Amino acid sequence: MNIAPTLRTAARAAVPLLAAAHAAPVVSTFGPLRNRLMPRLSGRGRTNHIALTFDDGPDPRSTPHFLRLLAGRGVHATFFLLGSEAHRSPGLVREIAAAGHEVAVHGWLHRPLLLRGPRATYDDFRRARDTAAAITGRQPSLFRPPYGVMSTAAHLAARRLDLTPVLWTCWGEDWTARATPHSVHRTVTTDLDGGGTILLHDSDCTSAPGAWRSALGALPRILDTCQERGYDVGPLCDHS
Repeated sequence: MNIAPTLRTAARAAVPLLAAAHAAPVVSTFGPLRNRLMPRLSGRGRTNHIALTFDDGPDPRSTPHFLRLLAGRGVHATFFLLGSEAHRSPGLVREIAAAGHEVAVHGWLHRPLLLRGPRATYDDFRRARDTAAAITGRQPSLFRPPYGVMSTAAHLAARRLDLTPVLWTCWGEDWTARATPHSVHRTVTTDLDGGGTILLHDSDCTSAPGAWRSALGALPRILDTCQERGYDVGPLCDHS
């Protein structure tokens, strides 16, 4: 009996199932559903605290402006660094850590995880984690996927590397060319509530050129709003 056709048919049938399993965690991308059903992944913490986070840095052109503003306000944050950018600016990474901010990883390259297999995903995470650890002398424990989209391979790789995925409950949509400090503040504070996690960007390496200026311009008003509502602001490590 020739079983080759049967095997080929079974293999073809398995491909959509495997793809669906790989992409199943994409449901976490839908913010309202994630915030309600996946509080830990969303970055939910204690109700009188707001976690302030930044993605896509470090960038020598922009990150120092955020560091100076945060230092002037006495606020610490979590910086989800791209490994490739950290490798280019190790001194800036050390400056972030020395200022008391939490260093986390955003992967080595800002590419969708759904387009990567298990090995490539693991290698990307490991390279980013090890680069940050080598520069700061401390191994990061938090990870945020590019575009906020997880895959099954990403969950498995993060677990193997002792990285906890954390997304956000509100963002500023500060990566677009049309963003302004006013629009970023309005978008963040519309969904801001106690225990939430804010996502902003301290770099435009994956955004519209100069988009970081909108986040920087909005940041003082965002911090003022948090204070007015009675929320402490800090990094994710102080969130629980």
